[in-house]
Amino acid sequence: MSDEKRLTNFELLRILAMLMVVTLHYFYYSGMRLTLTDSVGQQHIFALAIESFSIVAVNVFVMISGYFMVKSRFKFRRFFRLVFQILFYTLLIPLVLSIFGLPVIAETEGVYGIIQYLLPISTMHYWFITAYLLLYLISPFLNAAFEKIEKVALQKIIVILLVLFCGFKSFIPFSLNLDSYGYDFGWFILLYLTGAYIRIYGFAALSPKGRGLSLYLVSVVLIFTLKIGSYFLYAKTGLFKYFFDVPFHYNFILVYCAAIGLFYAFIGIEIKEGRVSKLIRGIAPLCLGVYLLHMNIDLRDNWYPWTKILFGRLLEMGFIGLVLNMLVTVLVVFSAGILVDFIRSLIFSGVDKSMIEQYETAKAIKEANKKNRDNR
Repeated sequence: MSDEKRLTNFELLRILAMLMVVTLHYFYYSGMRLTLTDSVGQQHIFALAIESFSIVAVNVFVMISGYFMVKSRFKFRRFFRLVFQILFYTLLIPLVLSIFGLPVIAETEGVYGIIQYLLPISTMHYWFITAYLLLYLISPFLNAAFEKIEKVALQKIIVILLVLFCGFKSFIPFSLNLDSYGYDFGWFILLYLTGAYIRIYGFAALSPKGRGLSLYLVSVVLIFTLKIGSYFLYAKTGLFKYFFDVPFHYNFILVYCAAIGLFYAFIGIEIKEGRVSKLIRGIAPLCLGVYLLHMNIDLRDNWYPWTKILFGRLLEMGFIGLVLNMLVTVLVVFSAGILVDFIRSLIFSGVDKSMIEQYETAKAIKEANKKNRDNR
């Protein structure tokens, strides 16, 4: 399989992961997620099932980064591009909303609201971005470790980290001080190492075609079973209240296994070169923009009410309406994010091209001046 086709596989996985992220947020902001105070209904079972399939999204996204970055050179230019991409959203969105008379965080939080626009990384405007950028900065050290450390030693390090960040919390029915549920830089390091390890060494047990998909599906079923089982256990006994949320933590052992399984499932996919593959490779780089748009602090609590105004009547159709509402809403949010980031990429590419041309012109002038001095 060619490098281009193999790249298309992972770009498709990147798109799927972002669709999963939007889906998870749809159920969260719509209030359809099952809670311990709910009486289980059809919509709760549906939401629980879809969430069980989608909870791997963040883990997969970071694993993809580890898979590719372990063999790539660190570039400060790439880091600052990400920073400016983030600032594009944190600075432009409140400006646009204010123009249309819509409320923004700065109106209620004052100076701190403005600081969240100006310093999105330090204020964790987006928790994922803060952790991801820190991971990117440390990636050269992680890559160097892969070159120096033997395979067995690397395996031991990954296992120890897995036990510390994932192992204990997956079985102990109460919160641990080290546990941040996978919403942290430390967990991202483990995911990065996992993706890099798959790239360099692979997991022989998952290499045969179909085993990755099997691991993913089995893990998803177990996640769903534990989640619904802990609900009924708490309803009957009042015990293990904390563990009800654990199966949906990013650093839960089954979520980690499901992410590896789905990752391997896409390694084995072959996509023929053509319009579809080109479209996939065109959309995938814009996926981060979907997250930056719909999880902006001025939009994250508002986009579902807005889409409900447009598509809420579908919910009156019962279960089928719920499914349609979810699909339409997720696709609209995803498409809006892709469109906005496409516009941003056009603006940035023009600025980037202009800066490169200025740099090359200045360099040519400098070399010409030096040559003239030498001739004298």
